[in-house]
Amino acid sequence: MPALVVRDLYKIFGKIRAVDGISFEVREGEIFGLIGPNGAGKTTTLRMIATLLQPSSGNIEVFGLNVLKDGAKIREMISYLPEEAGAYKNLKGIDYLIFMAGFYARDHQEKKKMIERALEIAKLKDRINDRIRNYSKGMVRKLLLARALMHNPKLAILDEPTSGLDVINSLEVRNFVIDYARNGTTVIVSSHNMLEIEFLSNRVAFIHQGRIVESGSPPELRKKYQAENLEQVFVKSISHSD
Repeated sequence: MPALVVRDLYKIFGKIRAVDGISFEVREGEIFGLIGPNGAGKTTTLRMIATLLQPSSGNIEVFGLNVLKDGAKIREMISYLPEEAGAYKNLKGIDYLIFMAGFYARDHQEKKKMIERALEIAKLKDRINDRIRNYSKGMVRKLLLARALMHNPKLAILDEPTSGLDVINSLEVRNFVIDYARNGTTVIVSSHNMLEIEFLSNRVAFIHQGRIVESGSPPELRKKYQAENLEQVFVKSISHSD
């Protein structure tokens, strides 16, 4: 059974088709990249998968559960990191993690393990004891990623996970995402940074003006379009679809 099945998905805001009849599947345990420019429909798609937006039409199933009928059960097994997420600025980083672990953990021991895992992901060292309002954007992003992955979700939905991070921290985050997938977590990652997604993903789908224009593994797509990288593939796939 696939981890995620999206079929004929539409989201219409007034006269705008933000998502225009897309279909794709994500296999269990893989990292699947949803790539496209800003405004292409990536975030709208992720928010529907995360049960935060209701589709105008179409179907989404997460591990066999329907997002419209089984939203509460789906939210127990997924985690969603929005691109523009925030944290409680007056809390210390460690207190934020303790607070968030309380929503997931069933007992004190599980809560302790979640916090330890989050600290390992965030890698903020002594700064974890500072108030979040004193963090840089990159530090906040790492704290939020730790929150998203601390409870080992079955499906992690990450929208621009390295937004605001420098090269070294971005590499750390990408390696953590890869490790989580190796340990069984299915990951959907969205970005307009196609080279980053090429490094991360087992398979990708290009979204343009609300439609999927191409999908496959990075090596397959590079070969098909005789391209050096996914940026070139994207440009060529758009020209072929017009």
